[in-house]
Amino acid sequence: MNFKTPAELAKSGCAVAKAKCAWSVPQMLIMGILAGAYIAFGGFLNTVVTQDLAKYAGVGVTKFLGGAVFSVGLMLVVIGGAELFTGNCLMPMGVMAGCATFSGMLRNWFWVYTANLIGSLLVALLVHLGGMDTGAVGVNALKIASAKMNLSMDQAFFRGILCNWLVVMAVWMSMAAQDIVGKVFSIFFPIMAFVASGFEHSIANMYFMALGIFAKGDAAVVAAAELAPEKLASVGLGGYLHNLIPVTLGNMVGGILFVAVAYYLVFQKNLENME
Repeated sequence: MNFKTPAELAKSGCAVAKAKCAWSVPQMLIMGILAGAYIAFGGFLNTVVTQDLAKYAGVGVTKFLGGAVFSVGLMLVVIGGAELFTGNCLMPMGVMAGCATFSGMLRNWFWVYTANLIGSLLVALLVHLGGMDTGAVGVNALKIASAKMNLSMDQAFFRGILCNWLVVMAVWMSMAAQDIVGKVFSIFFPIMAFVASGFEHSIANMYFMALGIFAKGDAAVVAAAELAPEKLASVGLGGYLHNLIPVTLGNMVGGILFVAVAYYLVFQKNLENME
């Protein structure tokens, strides 16, 4: 077979967790910044593709195509090599199997999450400085950010769970593939599904909401967006944290509980003596 079985994947997941715990801080920062930037590239492509598509192709097709193009972000992360916090929610499998330490996992999560934020903000800033958050794209960016910042915290949390269940499954399945084409298809379908479904991804939201805040500074964009005053007022640092905190927690629950823990419980006997 040219792919790994789920039992083999469990062993690979433990080995990967052990390796991730061994990264130095500079390595995690660089790889984390790259991952945040890669996800932001996918986010900006999504914003461009969906800016006016709904009036020509309908909402469903627009969501599908937006999800399809967004998947390039995780392809860059997995195939190019980078450290993504949401994908690293698979690491508890290695901790439970005894081949990675809890402290090492927390260390990885802290630095990678921080670096993902830096990378996401960097791309949002470069897009803004390049004048690409104006016109219809800017209006779309502002509307996307406003919609995210106006979710209730419980909505954001549960959408975060659903999102990272699929994202970590994309990472899990990409580890099964033995060639680039297999990895691309393993990533494409789960990522397309979460975006098209309207689930919430913390690292992507770091970018989406930052670009919306930048776009809000353009009076022409604000006028064209025609957002209700209370919807527009939420676009700022308060709205950013209002979304990011519950989405991050939801992402952790989705990836850890429904993938890492679930598959560990199934294959724990295969993982004995993995230290």
